[in-house]
Amino acid sequence: MESNNTLQIGTASGTLLSVVPNIVSEDIVKTVILAIVGAIISFIVSLLLKGLTKFRKK
Repeated sequence: MESNNTLQIGTASGTLLSVVPNIVSEDIVKTVILAIVGAIISFIVSLLLKGLTKFRKK
């Protein structure tokens, strides 16, 4: 069975082209800031939990 990628490529590019105009630069900045804040909080919580487990093992 031969695969025809034309329909898949057309659908993907049509979806992409319909989404791109709706993306506002403010949304991208907000997403980047939230990702950075989330990563920092995750790192801090990991350090706190690691410290608590070391404290409990003593």
